[in-house]
Amino acid sequence: MKRIHLHMSVPDLAQSIQFYATLFGAEPTVAKDDYAKWMLEDPRVNFAISERGVAAGVDHVGIQVETPSELGELAGRLKAAGSRTFDQAATTCCYAKSDKSWVSDPAGVRWETFHTFGEAVTYGEDAAETVAGAPAEASSCCGTAPSVPAASRR
Repeated sequence: MKRIHLHMSVPDLAQSIQFYATLFGAEPTVAKDDYAKWMLEDPRVNFAISERGVAAGVDHVGIQVETPSELGELAGRLKAAGSRTFDQAATTCCYAKSDKSWVSDPAGVRWETFHTFGEAVTYGEDAAETVAGAPAEASSCCGTAPSVPAASRR
């Protein structure tokens, strides 16, 4: 079963944890100095917040899958539709080890599809990658979706 993922950048982590714990009626599943995550069943969502020095607001959205084959299926759908994906194998991001496939939608919203297979002790950082000669959006591990204009993704 798939789970929607939403990652928000926040200016004050402690204040945001208090707000979202009240909203969800639950404490975070993961709480670090710069990051918190709720794995909720109702609604079925992986909701994460981080205080990492980027603009406040929606950082990216995604779909978390339970198996590598589900990840392959979603990434395959994106590629079949003509989208250019940026694939990452065995990456460390958000205190987790995951395989990922990133894409930007026609409006430029960054989406990740991912399969998590373990925990990590660090948040994780990735070097800037390029796709078809265009630089990826600058950010930490959650920011490697291609920044290729929609017209050139096909």
